[in-house]
Amino acid sequence: MISNNVWPEGPETYYLTFDYTIVMMLGELYVITFVASIKLTIDWLRESGRIAKLEKAQLETELKFLRNQISPHFFFNTLNNIYAQSLDNSKDTPDTILKLSDLMRYLIYDANKKKYQSLKKELEFLENYIELERIRHTQNLNLVYHVEGNPRDKKIIPLLLINFVENAFKHGANKSIEKVDILIDLIIKEDWLTFKINNTKPTQKFITVSKKDKGGVGLTNVKKRLELRYAENEYDLNITETKTNFQVELNLKLMPDEA
Repeated sequence: MISNNVWPEGPETYYLTFDYTIVMMLGELYVITFVASIKLTIDWLRESGRIAKLEKAQLETELKFLRNQISPHFFFNTLNNIYAQSLDNSKDTPDTILKLSDLMRYLIYDANKKKYQSLKKELEFLENYIELERIRHTQNLNLVYHVEGNPRDKKIIPLLLINFVENAFKHGANKSIEKVDILIDLIIKEDWLTFKINNTKPTQKFITVSKKDKGGVGLTNVKKRLELRYAENEYDLNITETKTNFQVELNLKLMPDEA
């Protein structure tokens, strides 16, 4: 049997008064507002999550793109070094090829597969590159490389410092026909790295066929990567250029080993 009592909890009799109508409308409005608030909150959370995923994907894509720009640039410059040595029948060519092999192994298997890299491995990579350039510029290079502190259990974004070192050789020793000084100083203190590099600028340069600079993204790349990966209070980059010198100083917060 179907009951006709559709409001069993209500009063037996009621009168449709103005006050009663207002109370009922307010009650319905409360229910509608409550349900709408829940719906809007759920939609906002979903949209926020979607935007966060897109921003993260964009960040990772951009960082990967920037890293991939560095690797070919550095690789081709190093091959040019070996080619120049082979033309001169240099006895250092085999050692240079071995160093290049170590560098490429790092680039392929380590640097491009991790957000952060061991500072110790990064410095080993840097030292291999410096030794390779030292072999090439034996006659006209005064190079001082100094590291102070323990890099163990510290991490850094990969292929960051190499840009500064490569830039010093590219615009210093590689273009000069006279003695060039390159001073590299790294100080590791607690969870901070102070990196300084200074190179003298040549007063007399090699004559080049093309005026175009076919290098990679260089220092612009470095600035972009620092902005993407570190907060403003986690790094400080200062670049100073005069007629005779080019100097870079970077203070960078190092990541712990678990990063």
